[in-house]
Amino acid sequence: MALYLDPPLWPAHGTHFSHLISDTSLAELHGFAAAAGIPERAFDGDHYDVAEARYSALVAAGAVPVEGRVLVRKLLASGLRIPARRRSNSLKLPLLTRWNAALPGHDALFLDLLDRWGEEHRHYHGRTHLLAVLEALDLLTEPAGPPRTVLLAAWFHDAVYRGIAGQDEEESARLAEDLLARAGLPAAEVDEVARLVRMTADHRPDPGDGAAALLSDADLSVLGGTQDAYARYLAAVRQDFAHIGDRDFAAGRAAVVRQLLQLEPLFHTPRGRELWLDAARRNLRGELE
Repeated sequence: MALYLDPPLWPAHGTHFSHLISDTSLAELHGFAAAAGIPERAFDGDHYDVAEARYSALVAAGAVPVEGRVLVRKLLASGLRIPARRRSNSLKLPLLTRWNAALPGHDALFLDLLDRWGEEHRHYHGRTHLLAVLEALDLLTEPAGPPRTVLLAAWFHDAVYRGIAGQDEEESARLAEDLLARAGLPAAEVDEVARLVRMTADHRPDPGDGAAALLSDADLSVLGGTQDAYARYLAAVRQDFAHIGDRDFAAGRAAVVRQLLQLEPLFHTPRGRELWLDAARRNLRGELE
């Protein structure tokens, strides 16, 4: 039985916040929080948000200080973590942890991107998809981890989303060029991030383009999910295009599915093919049928 506390990195209300979790039970977590004087309103489903000013006192009271990634692993192992699909409007803890692994010290940029990915009109192309792409990149590159430019391209690849194929990717790339240059990223890295974002318009990396292969495979990894996961994906995509009538949507979606089935290869990395290819082909063919 232990309580864990990550560093105060989450910016809000003029300060920074930590996250307090239990590796055993919510009852233990609530009891510790009540004894420490943390208000009930600070509870967010599977953790408490606690202000930086409380950090030292919580550690003195018995909370174990750990890095953000360690805290996430503890929460996952406990079985208490709320699944991403049930908290797509939040996801701030895992996304902040991953952002700080890519571009620490740029809180304002993180919050800007988090707001964009959380726009109300997004259903599939929201924060859950962003986290899924980042997690897929981990799977594709473990144990080394993906290059920073690939991670940042994942953050920007749907940063602008209006449901206009090609235009969304171009505007997202231009946004990356603007905001990353302002953040002081070297020009060569800014150009590479924008190039990768533009590639997601057709998911056709050039042969030997390892960075683009990683991002393309991670972005399409949803196609290789279980039948239930694929059904949820389809339902969310339909909501993204709720303004289009059923007949027009069905025709457009069928064209997209045929285009995906014609991609050769569909997945460009050996690991991606191993993880998702068979299921993806089965799901896509099943959708057409």
